[in-house]
Amino acid sequence: MDQDVIVVGAGVIGLLSAYRLAQAGKSVLLLESAAVGSEASWAGGGIVSPLYPWRYSPAVTALAHWSQDFYPQLGQRLLAETGVDPEVHVTGLYWLDLDDEAQALAWAERHGRPLRSVPMSEVHEAVPSLGGGYSRAVYMPGVANVRNPRLLRALREALQRLPNVRVVEQCPVTGFVRDGGRIVGVQTAQGERRADQVVVAAGAWSGELLATLGLEVPVKPMKGQMILFKCAEDFLPSMVLAERRYAIPRRDGHILVGSTLEDVGFDKVPTEEALQSLKATAIELLPALAGAQVVRHWAGLRPGSPDGVPYIGAVSGFDGLWLNCGHFRNGLVLAPASCQLLTDLMLGREPVVDPAPYAPTGRIV
Repeated sequence: MDQDVIVVGAGVIGLLSAYRLAQAGKSVLLLESAAVGSEASWAGGGIVSPLYPWRYSPAVTALAHWSQDFYPQLGQRLLAETGVDPEVHVTGLYWLDLDDEAQALAWAERHGRPLRSVPMSEVHEAVPSLGGGYSRAVYMPGVANVRNPRLLRALREALQRLPNVRVVEQCPVTGFVRDGGRIVGVQTAQGERRADQVVVAAGAWSGELLATLGLEVPVKPMKGQMILFKCAEDFLPSMVLAERRYAIPRRDGHILVGSTLEDVGFDKVPTEEALQSLKATAIELLPALAGAQVVRHWAGLRPGSPDGVPYIGAVSGFDGLWLNCGHFRNGLVLAPASCQLLTDLMLGREPVVDPAPYAPTGRIV
């Protein structure tokens, strides 16, 4: 049976796109080449903010602000629907020794975000485990992190409870089914699947898939490696970030430290070099981690794109084809707004943010 919509890719963007479209009454087939939520969405840290939000374009900022404000209610809704708590954990975030502190504070004032300079004595009082040697800090109190593996589990559970959604794993999409200038389905390892509309939300693999149509979409894999420690639950009360590396506390005392940024294609093998670099960062930020065991070390592939501005919208010349991809480092951050915008556009509703900056038209060849 044909579906209204096929969504290709079951990371956070694909899952939440399917959830939003299904809630709006569409019948949705969600296809995933491996297991649901097993790629970049699972591998990320889950900070509900770009690492340095003031360094991004207004397009990223618009999606980030809408999503940040929406995340707490999304977490509550998924918990109520599924019994799985995504743990949207508001801890605040300290940025240490910024080179562009003045720009950060000016950006916050322009956008009405509560970012302020704080004395180091206040930081050490709030985060006793922090190492010495830092001279300046800025703090944003409302920043949350989401426990992304649990968010993915909650979304999958929510989709399983909807009668108009079908999720098929281990089903790689290899190309598209065309009828003249229209996209009417996809080719998969399990045969042809047809739908009125097709959404590509395949993360780092989106560029390769769209190349089968002759489209050059500059989305490519960018490897990131992370490590995980287990500490006491009160060891790290707030997120801290210095020199592009961060430490993120979970509610149960797990501490994530990341991440690398490597342009090495589709290689996801964790390396000893990255492990040692991340451990050194961890100990510099939080010296007590020198005596803690690394309980896990992994790598994921971010969907790199120019300036980190995702592609969201219809593809001109290919009726029925839609994109929601290219979120680079901010897929988890931008997911709620991105998927709401896509749904608004597909249903002809008033879009939640101005769609122009994300439109594929004019940005892909």
